[in-house]
Amino acid sequence: MTQARLDQGGAAEQRFEAYLDRITAVLGHADRTGPAQAYCTGLLLPGERKSVEPMAARLAPDRVQAMHQSLHHLVAKADWSDEAVLDMVRAHVLPAIEHHGPIQYWIVDDTAFPKKGKHSVGVARQYCGQVGKQENCQLAVTLSLANAHASLPIAVRLYLPETWANDPERRAKAGIPDEIAFQTKPAIALDQIRRALAQRVPSGIVLADAGYGVDTGFRASLTALGLVYVVGLQSSTSLWPPGTGPLPPKSWSGRGRPPSRLRRDAEHQPVSAKDLAQSLPADAWQTVIWRDGTHAPLASRFAAVRVRPAHRDTDRAEPWPEEWLLVEWPAGARAPTKYFLSNLPADIAITDLVAAAKGRWRIERDYQELKQEIGLGHYEGRGWRGFHHHASLSIAAYGFLVAERSRFPPEPRFAGQHHAPALPASFRPRGAAPA
Repeated sequence: MTQARLDQGGAAEQRFEAYLDRITAVLGHADRTGPAQAYCTGLLLPGERKSVEPMAARLAPDRVQAMHQSLHHLVAKADWSDEAVLDMVRAHVLPAIEHHGPIQYWIVDDTAFPKKGKHSVGVARQYCGQVGKQENCQLAVTLSLANAHASLPIAVRLYLPETWANDPERRAKAGIPDEIAFQTKPAIALDQIRRALAQRVPSGIVLADAGYGVDTGFRASLTALGLVYVVGLQSSTSLWPPGTGPLPPKSWSGRGRPPSRLRRDAEHQPVSAKDLAQSLPADAWQTVIWRDGTHAPLASRFAAVRVRPAHRDTDRAEPWPEEWLLVEWPAGARAPTKYFLSNLPADIAITDLVAAAKGRWRIERDYQELKQEIGLGHYEGRGWRGFHHHASLSIAAYGFLVAERSRFPPEPRFAGQHHAPALPASFRPRGAAPA
């Protein structure tokens, strides 16, 4: 869906106008409707920059200053709910996505916005995926819904480093709400997930990279919520190999409290994910195709074994439940390249496990289009409210494109395509709270 097609008028333009009417109906005041519709239109118009001033010039070349003031007030000053807008976007776009199949995944991720100055809210020197190194940037955590056909971000929250969260002066200048305290990125993602569950959003397998997967509390919280996941791991993560686990508590001597904590000793220790993978026999590895690429099906070598996480298990009375360790070791590579941990059922086929692990590719495409086509990272204001208002309207504009694409049948897929497994209605991951 391109702006050229919108310019042709007709049914597409009528759908766009009806979509904007629904989205802007939740802004609280009628005088925000026009600016919000103009803002979303500006985000879809051609142009290298999608910040307020250049959009104003494209939208109203004969009254740029007035349009600039209108758009700036809408995103930087007006008090409307980002969550309400995103809820309305989801209500409109989700049925279009589900027309091609049920939601399969909830994708947790974060994206960076490089910044030169130090005054934009949340900016700090931190890892910036866009440039692949430590850099001055902002980071936003998102939760997206996806199936084999399309995906859509449904929540976005700026990550606030401790240097910002604990600085009253900077908080006041950026207009950070009092209730916003420091949270890790996994904690922000869990808040987004809990809200989605409370709203009865169609659930899926939670996917996340190693930045989230190495957080034991994040994984345990997903299990307690009754969710299944496939998350990335670092090669150094400690695991108990198949059929092993920590030693039981010491025998009670008859005096004091009976020992309850698990143990290790010099001969009984967990191993790293990398060492475990490299110790697997040759017949543990098999080539798996997970989806079609631009020129050929995407395939690699994988092994999957049942393991127990070892993180701080000596503080526990029971071992962590068994989970899947999925390892990718491409043919010709000197060492494994990717590691995943999953609480999907023990009888799942490796093809389905791989398909789920590789489902995160859609969020990379979403980020690319949101940044390059919609201008998600082009906001030049410094405040908390403006950042989130711009992000919400960017997702709203992008949501319309997703809905329009969903009107067309998907491209043919190769015969070996695998999809995320359909879980039995009675399945609950071990350790989950009662339904």
